[in-house]
Amino acid sequence: MSRKVLVWNEYIDDRRAGPAKDCYPNGIHETIARLLRSYLPGTVVETATLQDENSGITDEALASANVLIWWSHVAHEQIPDTVVDLVQDHVLRGMGIILLHSSAESKIFKRLMGTTCSFRWRESGDRELVWVTDPSHPIAAGIPCVIELAADETYSEYFDIPKPEAVVFISSFAGGEVFRSGCTFQCGEGKVFFFSPGHESYPIYHNDMISKVIGNAVVWADSGRPRGPRRMFVHSPVGWYELQSTQAEVL
Repeated sequence: MSRKVLVWNEYIDDRRAGPAKDCYPNGIHETIARLLRSYLPGTVVETATLQDENSGITDEALASANVLIWWSHVAHEQIPDTVVDLVQDHVLRGMGIILLHSSAESKIFKRLMGTTCSFRWRESGDRELVWVTDPSHPIAAGIPCVIELAADETYSEYFDIPKPEAVVFISSFAGGEVFRSGCTFQCGEGKVFFFSPGHESYPIYHNDMISKVIGNAVVWADSGRPRGPRRMFVHSPVGWYELQSTQAEVL
């Protein structure tokens, strides 16, 4: 069965005339989708945006997606809580999710992390060096020890997230700032990867190594398991262990 990826973008900055549209004339989502189709042949890649019905997110679309890629910036609060609930439910049941750049401030990332996910930032256009800090991790496969980006928005610590399962990348900037720019987490049965490079005014997603990171992350985040209902553990009466053991003997 083919792997299926849904690339979601709020599609606001890159829809109106300006630097973002100059960088991504068909939208960030279409750029990422095109690169993934090239990097992962055989993968089915679909796109959705905030302007679509139901904000571009439906239970049916998530049920058929192995991995969801999320890019948002100025419209975090426009995402209905019901959509956040839906995405969270599918992640907990095993759907992978990759959150890019300012999606660190999205409702869904905050929900999954359980923290403010706040950080320091400045729109500087400084050089960014993305350092591999876990070369054995699958997301870092084939990536050089450092990716140099001529210009990007500066992100800086402290980044208010729980302790990551792995810190795959750390970025440094011309102003001396550092940032945990590539972090993995496990949420329920779903894998989560946050990757910060990708300001809308710079052609970050046209960089071959950045697209390779995202492609590697898709493969890593795909659990390959069918998703059933979430397993719920409820209070059981005294004797549940003995009853379970008896049933096991019968079987």
